[in-house]
Amino acid sequence: MKKILFFLLLSYTFCLQAQNDTTNLTSTSSEKKWNFGIELDALPYATGGYFAGAWIGKEQWRTRALLADVNLPDFTTKTGFTNHHVRAYAVLLDHFLKKNWKGWWIGAGPVYWKSSIESESNNTQRNFENFLLNGSIGYNFKIYKNLYVSPWAGMSCKIAGNDQFILDNKSYQLPFLNPELSLKIGVFF
Repeated sequence: MKKILFFLLLSYTFCLQAQNDTTNLTSTSSEKKWNFGIELDALPYATGGYFAGAWIGKEQWRTRALLADVNLPDFTTKTGFTNHHVRAYAVLLDHFLKKNWKGWWIGAGPVYWKSSIESESNNTQRNFENFLLNGSIGYNFKIYKNLYVSPWAGMSCKIAGNDQFILDNKSYQLPFLNPELSLKIGVFF
C-alpha cells in the first residue's frame, strides 16, 4: 500500500508538471504570483512509513502542511523500548533567502505527534501524544525546471503532551529535543 501511494503521488507530480509546461505558454509572469507544490520525504519511506506534503507560497514565503508516518530506528529510542512509531502532522512557515524557491530556506511551526512504543521484553504497547515546535533549515537544488531536491535538518522541541509514563516497569518520556535529518524531492507550479 505504501509503495502504491508513493508511485501514485510521483506519477501525479509528473502529470502536473506536464500540464504546467503547456499552461506556461499562454501565461505571463505577472499572472503567476502564487505557487503551490508537493513534496515527498525520503526518511519515512526508508523506515517503512510514508509522507505527503503540500505547500502554497508567494515571493519568498511558503506555508507547508504535511503528514508523515515514521518508524523510528531502535538506536534513537531509549534502551528497554522498541518499535517507536510516530504519525506526525505539521503546519510550517518557511522563508527562502533567494527568489524562485531555490537556495537556503529556514522554517518553523507546530507539530502534533501521535505515537506508540513497545517494551522490548514482552511487546506491551503504549500510545501517547505530544505537541512539538519544529525549526528547520534546508537547501533547494533545482534538478529540472520546477523539480527540486532539498536536503534538510531540523529540531523539534516537546512543548506539551504526555509526560513520563511506566510501561512494563520501565519509565519512558519523549525527549525534549528530537533531531531530524532527511532529503525531500518536490515540484512546484
